[in-house]
Amino acid sequence: MNAPEIRLNPHLEASLTRIRLAGEQAAERCAEGLGLSALSAGQAKKRNALLAAQFVFRQQQGVFSQHFLSSLRRQVIAEQSDTKPVAAPAAKKAWNELSLMDDDQVNNLVAADRIGLAVGHHCEWELREVESYVAGVQIGERNPLRPELIGQALLDGVQAITDDPLVRQTLTDELTRSLAQEMRACYADIAELLRSRGLRPQDLRVRGTPDGGASRVGGFSGSSQQGEFDSSHGGMSTRNSAFGGPGGLAQPSGRGGFGGSGRSGYGRVGAGSFGPVDPQMMNLLRRLAQAPVAYDGYDNGLSSRMGLDTLTGEPSAWGQMPLPANLIHQHRDELRQAATGRLDHMVIDVIGSLFDQILSDPKVPPQMARLLARLQLPVLRVALSDETFFSSRRHPVRQFVNRLGSLACAFDDFSDDPGRAFLAHVRDLVQDVAQGDFDRMDVYTAKLDDLEGFIAEQTRVTLKASGDAAAVVERRETDLRLQQRYALQLQQQLAKVPMQDFLRNFLAQVWSQAIVVASREGAPERALRLRTLGRSLVMSVQPKGGTAARADFLRELPHLMRTLNEGLDLIRWPDGPRKDFFGALLPAHAESLKGQAPSALDTNLLIKQLDQIFGVAPPAEADLARPMAGETLPADLDASQRLTPAEAKSLGLVEDTGVDWKGELDLDLSGNDVATAPLEAVDISIDGLPAAESAPEPSSGALLVENMQLGFAYQMHTGDEWQKMRLAHISAGRSFFIFTHGNRHQETVTMTARMLRKLCEAGRMRAFEQAYLLERATARTRAQLAALSTPR
Repeated sequence: MNAPEIRLNPHLEASLTRIRLAGEQAAERCAEGLGLSALSAGQAKKRNALLAAQFVFRQQQGVFSQHFLSSLRRQVIAEQSDTKPVAAPAAKKAWNELSLMDDDQVNNLVAADRIGLAVGHHCEWELREVESYVAGVQIGERNPLRPELIGQALLDGVQAITDDPLVRQTLTDELTRSLAQEMRACYADIAELLRSRGLRPQDLRVRGTPDGGASRVGGFSGSSQQGEFDSSHGGMSTRNSAFGGPGGLAQPSGRGGFGGSGRSGYGRVGAGSFGPVDPQMMNLLRRLAQAPVAYDGYDNGLSSRMGLDTLTGEPSAWGQMPLPANLIHQHRDELRQAATGRLDHMVIDVIGSLFDQILSDPKVPPQMARLLARLQLPVLRVALSDETFFSSRRHPVRQFVNRLGSLACAFDDFSDDPGRAFLAHVRDLVQDVAQGDFDRMDVYTAKLDDLEGFIAEQTRVTLKASGDAAAVVERRETDLRLQQRYALQLQQQLAKVPMQDFLRNFLAQVWSQAIVVASREGAPERALRLRTLGRSLVMSVQPKGGTAARADFLRELPHLMRTLNEGLDLIRWPDGPRKDFFGALLPAHAESLKGQAPSALDTNLLIKQLDQIFGVAPPAEADLARPMAGETLPADLDASQRLTPAEAKSLGLVEDTGVDWKGELDLDLSGNDVATAPLEAVDISIDGLPAAESAPEPSSGALLVENMQLGFAYQMHTGDEWQKMRLAHISAGRSFFIFTHGNRHQETVTMTARMLRKLCEAGRMRAFEQAYLLERATARTRAQLAALSTPR
């Protein structure tokens, strides 16, 4: 009687289908890779071996895929069968009935484990997520889709197609490389498949067993677990272990993990929530986050009595008040016991070390340090489940912490508005996060948007109370954009009109400004006269025929020149370019009196063409909502020429003459921060965790102009000393930047984009912070560890 067929769990069946596809893709990649390797082989023997392996594999590729899948199914069925209850315990075999594994079996198991390690190294994060879903299926003590079983299936498939040891080794090596590249996407698809089937991530804690044997995730129970995970037995410094210092936990194992195989938490971020975290850990984090906070009754006016240094941001009496408590260090043992693996232990130590640096950062005011301390446990929860927290500078939680630190640096006094209002608003935001649902990404995104909206409104109210400088620059920038739009239109239309190049450029680039300014000032009669002059100016340089035409030209010339000067005075065109233009216009007029006049038809056609161009009114403000091809504001455009002298004075406009360009900088502000050189990506990467995707944003140089943030603090040196300023407004087209400085009596300092870029390139404008708060904390911790590990 045949044994009943064992049916696989339907979730596993669907997962095996995806792994089969990955195996077929890896086989095809392997066949192509063998040929490419043979072409680049330097020795004939190696090239022949690769070609022989490719020939055998091409013939038997279907056989390999068949045995690969059947071997994997057989192993998964065995894993599933282990969970089925038995009627009675099996009788214990006698010693003479036991047998040992032969050498080939041992070598086969070792090779399969090595292949599994190679595959797991490339897809550790995705594998963690798959295990969290598979754990809920209850199909065995270990993950039936783990890389070791896939490695064994690969070996079985290779052994089924050839007996040649050299060909087997060649195929195994190439297939391992190909399969490792395919399994990352494969595991990610399996996790998404299981999620779509309604499975939920399960608890993956290390659970002890009565006999002290292996746990369900590969750890050990009893004393072994205690010795492996308990920090009290580690005998190593938290700082050293957290950042890969000597003998620390961050030393990676051969598989790209961190010892053991306890896995939990890490996964790809969903749209609304972070990856899963062990329920026991989540309960502990919530309990600690909702506990009473020490020193919560902190006096908001203490900074004024402590005397914050306005240049460096360091409180002069910092040592007189206690630092906020590092809750992660205080409850380190509890957190590590609730964690599920060494990687989680390392993350706990990393976040604890980062907050050591954050809470003691000299540029962070003490009031903000106390509020940032409330975010320790929410940040730890995110770091335990989302690997992109360490690698992406655009991560919402990372941005939220950095933005709080940077915005606080811009205030010198929190005992009065606007600093007091800012601190109160931040306290509400932090309270909502710490006491609320900090398990969701949209919470941090909403708080970040709320914070940015509050800063924008606060700076708008501040500027309006001191004269509404923002409205002035916005109007002038609108004028500038309209002038550029009209200039582009005239340039395209006048390209078809026969005239001298100097005149065409003048009408498009200069006279267009006069027409727009007259239109914006509400003077329609003047605007019409200036538009009419555009046509008259083109006709004035056309050849004149007969005495009557020359007499008419000479009679109208004074009026033409008077209107021309009126328009140039309106836009305050400099004397130098004006003389150059008239130096070219007067000879053109003289030449027109000598030439042969065109026909009446040509003259009438030219007049009609010019009427169509200058008869249309310039664009209005509403037209700017529809972008025009090729419309950009030149980077070297001096927008300050659009301001009247009274406006420039009220705005505190910084001009070239007001900057001592030859003077030496009396203080190197970069020495007050992490390092004198800008931080690189390696400086903010943590050993053993995903590397930073890019270097921090620039804090000085020409690129600083494109990375300036509203509400942040900056340093400017125009004469004898550095001045700390807060960016209060950026015009819509980024042609004007308004800063405020001073405490109770704030003054505005306005710069055009051209002037700001010039100051940045000269090193006279730089960010108050050398890098953002989290980047500084990471770099400072790495520097301290490097100093500790250097032999003396």
